[in-house]
Amino acid sequence: MSDSTDQWERFLDPDVLRPSLFLATMFITTFEILKDSIVDDIRGFYSNGFDKNGPTVGTDYQSKVLSKNKSPLYASLKWLRENDAIDDEDLVTFEKLKSTRNLLAHQLFAVVTGQVQSEHEAQFDALVALLRKIGVWWVINVEIPTNPDFDGEEIDEEGIVPGSVLSLKMLIHVASGNTELLEYWRKERMKGKTNA
Repeated sequence: MSDSTDQWERFLDPDVLRPSLFLATMFITTFEILKDSIVDDIRGFYSNGFDKNGPTVGTDYQSKVLSKNKSPLYASLKWLRENDAIDDEDLVTFEKLKSTRNLLAHQLFAVVTGQVQSEHEAQFDALVALLRKIGVWWVINVEIPTNPDFDGEEIDEEGIVPGSVLSLKMLIHVASGNTELLEYWRKERMKGKTNA
């Protein structure tokens, strides 16, 4: 069989195409969640109020974050590095993940049909690990110290599931066809309506 025939076989077989497309789109989605959480968490940390467009940030955000790079993402990564939330190896990992995300975003059809090779399946765990690492750092270093409910409490870092990771797990759960969360949500919604 020629390469062209193999590619058509992959493309036309739903049992091959569906999981390949699912994994590729989940990688892109997870990378976007990572980028958003990197920028949004720091912007939120420096917010000083709200207006009609949402949270407002003061001059500290400009001087302590945005001044580090013209890209808010790279400025935020530098801020995270300077605050020991991530290390140099994490920055290298981020760049590899970004390259893979760009390949998938620009050549999705070629990747899922096998015309172009991608490392996204092998890199997915590293992507989730980086998302979790940054999320846990925020919980340990920002949220817990500023919440008096945790004063004197023993914190199990391994048991922390950041909101971004929880959202991702729910997304994967639902996107893979599981309806348990939908059924639970509907049941709770009906309870709320009957109690109103």
